[in-house]
Amino acid sequence: MELKTNHYICHPVCCLAKAPVWLHFIIGILFLFSCGNEENKTETVTAKKIRPEQMDESAGNLIRSMMQKAMQDSGRINVRIQLSQPVQVDSFYRKKGFTTHWSERDSLLAIADTIVNFIYSARYHGLFPENYHLFHLFSVREKLRGDSSGKEARLDAALWAENDLLLTDAFIQLIQDIKLGRLPQDSVSSRKDSVLLNDFFLDQFIKFRYGASFSSIVASLEPVHKGYHELKSGIASFLQKADLEKTYTFVPFPATDSFAFKSSLFKRLQEEGLIPDSLTYTDTSKALIVAAIKEYQKKSGFTVDGVVGTQTAKRLNTSDKDRFFQLAITLDRYKLLPEQMPEKYVWVNIPAYNLKLVEHDSVILESKIVVGKPKTRTPVLNSAISEMITFPQWTIPASIIEKEILPAVKRNPEYLIKKGYSLIDKEGMEVDPFTVEWVKYKKTIPYKVVQGSGDDNALGILKFNFSNKYAVYLHDTNQRYFFSRVERALSHGCVRVQDWKTLAFYILKNDSLNAGSRNYTPSDSVKRWLSVKEKHIVPVRNRIPLFIRYFTCEGKNGTIIFYDDIYNEDAELRKYYSAIK
Repeated sequence: MELKTNHYICHPVCCLAKAPVWLHFIIGILFLFSCGNEENKTETVTAKKIRPEQMDESAGNLIRSMMQKAMQDSGRINVRIQLSQPVQVDSFYRKKGFTTHWSERDSLLAIADTIVNFIYSARYHGLFPENYHLFHLFSVREKLRGDSSGKEARLDAALWAENDLLLTDAFIQLIQDIKLGRLPQDSVSSRKDSVLLNDFFLDQFIKFRYGASFSSIVASLEPVHKGYHELKSGIASFLQKADLEKTYTFVPFPATDSFAFKSSLFKRLQEEGLIPDSLTYTDTSKALIVAAIKEYQKKSGFTVDGVVGTQTAKRLNTSDKDRFFQLAITLDRYKLLPEQMPEKYVWVNIPAYNLKLVEHDSVILESKIVVGKPKTRTPVLNSAISEMITFPQWTIPASIIEKEILPAVKRNPEYLIKKGYSLIDKEGMEVDPFTVEWVKYKKTIPYKVVQGSGDDNALGILKFNFSNKYAVYLHDTNQRYFFSRVERALSHGCVRVQDWKTLAFYILKNDSLNAGSRNYTPSDSVKRWLSVKEKHIVPVRNRIPLFIRYFTCEGKNGTIIFYDDIYNEDAELRKYYSAIK
């Protein structure tokens, strides 16, 4: 069975009545442009009629000449069409033969319609139809299906050659995007097959050409991760409600022009249905506008205060189209994970302010977390929890010393005393901050700044260490009231964990179950150290893998939960999805 959906699903030509306005408009232009201007025929040859029995050979010769041009002209086969994967397409035809592979004589093969139908409903896979020559393929089909007599377009070898190249290029691009995604490999990507060889695409085509359904090929290429499929299962519900073409009134923030801000905000709240359309800004009371803001904040899960701050303004300026980009980017982030996740691991999702402990694909612990501010971001990384420390001291990182502590002590050395910080020299001796000539230091200082253990320590009662180059860790906090906030990008980069105790004792239990003959730390010992407030280092024998990631949406019960792009990382990645601006 091929892909079945209930959104934009039909034969792409015969059911255009259900298609969005932009598709009608562009297809109409392409059809008129291609029918009314003979110069749009491929530059390779002048169009001439070829008998059906000669079509495959004639079109094959044109494919060869078109590919010669494409390899010399950045993938362009003519002034209108540029192949996205010219090297792989050229290799495909060199190995498979310069002939038509999507048609025979003057008829399309069923696999051609299958691919076009898939492209038409590509959004259900987080893909953009425009990336796969949708408009040009529709234009070709309009010509072929419009030639009911079989004496005009169906006898045009150049048209069949163009159609074949478009389908081959689209097929290769689809295979690559479904398998690897469109994001560049980064320092934490764990995929071994980050590059697909030319033979891989040919193998997939041979499977498809000789019996395998395209849906089965897609299933074999996609990640097996549970989260990926939960997210994908929510796409249908999202698309049914979304209007990807609708634009909203932009609310300028921070506001430099008070009237422009207030009037734009008023229009935007009307677009949300929170203020009646019959009202005008000048006729509406401030109380009604504040009530509308509060209602919007309530349904968005924000702090309800009736004031438009950064997060509220950001959400107001996010469209359904922006959400679809988040969805597409997140699906592709899954494709950068290892093909098989560990049996047990800790998953930290920065934009969700959430930590999950996963065992055998089931979540056995969820905890609220606090992550880094946009200026002091929590890094994306792979590691493993290697030790825990009860009642830890906090050695302040150099970056915080430079940006916060040094400016503060230059103003008043008593700052260190008020914060409970100690100044330690290279010999391990404590130094009186009033005896230091602070003015001579610009960035670094020849001292450690340490906060002693205890209830007032920024790391709280327990710290989880793991190897990383950023000097970050998971830990408890002395600012536990932060967990009651909706937006929790508040730290210097470390991850503060609300339910640190459950996580710690799970790790201890895991060590005891898998200890064998090795030494491990009993849970009772840790409980005693916590009760008497003693500092101890607890090695983790069976290290728990840790993944810190930046996923701005997730699927749950057939719907999609979106999170704010707090670090604007998704916004930066949109350039890799170039077909839609």
